[in-house]
Amino acid sequence: MNKVNKVNYIIEELENLFPKVPVPLNHKDPYTLLIAVLLSAQCTDERVNQITPILFKKADNPYDMIKLSVEEIKEIIKPCGLSPMKSKGIYGLSKIIIEKHNGYVPKTFEHLEELPAVGHKTASVVMSQAFGIPAFPVDTHIHRLMYRWGLSNGSSVVQTEKDAKRLFPEKKWNKLHLQIIYYARKYSPARGWNIDNDIIMKKIGRKSILNKLI
Repeated sequence: MNKVNKVNYIIEELENLFPKVPVPLNHKDPYTLLIAVLLSAQCTDERVNQITPILFKKADNPYDMIKLSVEEIKEIIKPCGLSPMKSKGIYGLSKIIIEKHNGYVPKTFEHLEELPAVGHKTASVVMSQAFGIPAFPVDTHIHRLMYRWGLSNGSSVVQTEKDAKRLFPEKKWNKLHLQIIYYARKYSPARGWNIDNDIIMKKIGRKSILNKLI
């Protein structure tokens, strides 16, 4: 199967398996999504969804968030891990959103990535899922599957993002990156992967990576 046919098959199969793909992180607006994505770094979505209702009950907007101290935020989000860095980031970005963006989450990569604790992946999620602007956030699941599928060389998430954007139609990016995440979790996990249960891999061929799994 050549690369064009492979890409078309993957798109079709993912659409059949996951026609609807809700954003895994619970949120109500761009600000709460931004905070949830920040908290998800090295933490499961399930854990984040348990903690954000507690945090957002106290502060679900930047104005209320800066009324809390960094220490108060830290105590609430501690179960998500990396709480010292994340709490400073949440407080700091909230302050900047108020001072520089009139209380609204900015709608550009440039301004989002200027915020404390906000990297390119976090910015990409907010751009795609909060604002509907085409982006292709690459997490560990997408990085793993792009390599397993033979669509990227696995050298870096930066390269994986470039390859994904080059191969997949832009109009599909926002939904497709979520479909790949859902597929990876169900059919192609990092641990305990059984190629015989991997629907897509069985169709596109057993890539010679059985001794080099990510």
